[in-house]
Amino acid sequence: MSNPEIAIPTREPAATSADDTVMPFEVAALDLRGRVVRLGPVVDQILTRHAYPVPVAKLLGEAVVLTIMLGSALKIDGRFILQTQTDGPVRMLVVDFTAPGRVRACARIDKDRVTAAIASGKADGGALLGHGHLAMTIDQGPDMNRYQGLVALEGGSLEDAAHEYFHRSEQIPTRVRLAVAEELRAGLGGASHRWRAGGILLQFLPKSPERARVADLDPGDAPEGTDPHTLPEDDAWVQGRALIETVEDVELIDPEVSSERLVYRLFHEPGVRVFRGSEVHAACSCSRDSVEGMLKSFSQDDRDHMVEDGKISVTCEFCSATYVFAPGEVEAKAS
Repeated sequence: MSNPEIAIPTREPAATSADDTVMPFEVAALDLRGRVVRLGPVVDQILTRHAYPVPVAKLLGEAVVLTIMLGSALKIDGRFILQTQTDGPVRMLVVDFTAPGRVRACARIDKDRVTAAIASGKADGGALLGHGHLAMTIDQGPDMNRYQGLVALEGGSLEDAAHEYFHRSEQIPTRVRLAVAEELRAGLGGASHRWRAGGILLQFLPKSPERARVADLDPGDAPEGTDPHTLPEDDAWVQGRALIETVEDVELIDPEVSSERLVYRLFHEPGVRVFRGSEVHAACSCSRDSVEGMLKSFSQDDRDHMVEDGKISVTCEFCSATYVFAPGEVEAKAS
């Protein structure tokens, strides 16, 4: 079996781009591990298909990056589902990642409130989400229990929510950076817009669990009677956290900056090695058979009320595919 590790040379790597990939890396000297996600056609296909207002598309793009970043770490065949439910203009985000690399996503929005938020200049991710919760679910199949982690959304960004999730649920010092933007390209037919997205995750995973707990301890976690300002921080995590905070959005989405070059820029001094990456594809799991099975779960009376113009039409929220059935077609197969 081939070794999945790829050693980065002492010279700076070539500026090559590999879109729609997830690349793990390790900084052994600082007990750091992480992943870089780089998305081109995948995120463009998802966001262009839905044609959401630009701020909503950017928010959903961030959710796609975050879901791929976390779901790609699964060591099993299964699904990782990120879902928000809030009182904001964007009522719900759903991103469904199926290992090893299929992703689909959609949003439910209040169009009038989104329009008003854009007009007032208050259409950042936190304002669009509002207050509610973020759920992260690992589905290992029908014979296994689901695992779900919840974190409150209180007007902050998805990055903030991810940090809170890892701090409270996983107790792993973690930092995440997410970026989404439209790329403008000139062509013979005029300018074209394409979505790009990227992200980087960094985690502190020392062999000593005491080091990990102290590294990301906040004042609210300090034992009663302890001065929170005197709690020590691990130098390795302080250094790693400071380095990832220097990453700019353009570095995460620039096709001329490869994932390898990005981590080299950040961690060449302590030394970094990367691992063989994996590919990601935009793919929906809907099918005519699955939609028909869903229709069969309804009563005959319910199906009768679904008939319009002599047919039943069902459109997938994820991929916008429409499936059309004659009422008798569903009846006959259900009997």
